[in-house]
Amino acid sequence: MTLKRPGFATRAIHAGQEADPATGAVTVPIYATSTYVQEEIGKHKGYEYARVSNPTRDRLETNLSALEGGTASRVFGSGMAAINAVATILKAGDHVVAGHNLYGGTPRLFNQVLANFGLSFTYVDTSDVANVERVLQKNTRLVFLETPTNPLMELCDLRAISELTHQRGAEVVVDNTFMSPYFQRPIEFGADMVVHSTTKFLNGHSDGLGGVVVCTKPEQAERLAFLQKCAGAILSPFECWLILRGVKTLAVRMLQHDSNGRKVADYLSKHKKVRKVFYPGLPDHPQHELAKRQMSGFGSMIAFETGSLANANKMLRMVRVCSLAESLGGVETLISHPATMTHAVLGEEGRRKIGITDGLVRISVGIEDVDDILADLEQALGAIS
Repeated sequence: MTLKRPGFATRAIHAGQEADPATGAVTVPIYATSTYVQEEIGKHKGYEYARVSNPTRDRLETNLSALEGGTASRVFGSGMAAINAVATILKAGDHVVAGHNLYGGTPRLFNQVLANFGLSFTYVDTSDVANVERVLQKNTRLVFLETPTNPLMELCDLRAISELTHQRGAEVVVDNTFMSPYFQRPIEFGADMVVHSTTKFLNGHSDGLGGVVVCTKPEQAERLAFLQKCAGAILSPFECWLILRGVKTLAVRMLQHDSNGRKVADYLSKHKKVRKVFYPGLPDHPQHELAKRQMSGFGSMIAFETGSLANANKMLRMVRVCSLAESLGGVETLISHPATMTHAVLGEEGRRKIGITDGLVRISVGIEDVDDILADLEQALGAIS
């Protein structure tokens, strides 16, 4: 009898997480070593130096590629290090098309660092495929997407953009941090590479930084492995172990994140102090139907408009169950102010152009009892006149 492919939760728990062959330990060991003894010149057990490879890191890379449906993955010291590694595959003169409301750190890297090395970038509203088609150039090598976008929760049609991009000889890279591979797998819609800040939902416990690039082609994985070796922005064995531990509960966590997220979004959409809610799971979201086709859940990332900086500040000073902090994807509910936190780097004019106001608040709904989250939001919103 031929066994069917294991389900997602089974892959999360077992892919790359097999029992340790030396001891039978069910948890992958932390190989905290910088180097490896060799039996003689040129004869070793597959490992020479920790910047090049590490058994704990190998296990994590196997696990994450299985979850996204890739052929291999490479992990890095942060999500931004992963994005930087993808960009260093390019060369001077290459052009990148990117979404216009990405996480603020991404255009900062593109514009203030990588542009100095001869790369050029064009930013467009990628929720409309025609916008992408309009700016593709002969030297375009990558189209870089977030879907949903951070923080305005706009979606990109992954299949349509991938087909268009491939016709022009370029590749598509998708930041899938907001959804995790549990709810969205961009490779299934044609993406060539997927990146994550593993700091977020994959780790899930707000206790470690990391990033990953999931590849679909051997040459991508080989190039990224070479960059790990040369540049050294690798993930430590302990951080790898934290993510391996976190991924084991990814499926159950994402189900609770999604359940709570839907209830919080519904509550906010009906609250008289909230002027607008950005959440693909709401029927009035302009891309709700695309969300249902492209994602198997809506997740827990929500943005909402309070009307002003003063209103946002009044509310955010009052939260108690929700934690006012940058980041997202932890088991605890994290609430933030994009204009002064994640997107401060864009400047007032840059934020205005893409619709990030001083009154916008972003919430990463955790897995606490949802009634406690709702009660906290109710009392905090009550501070708004």
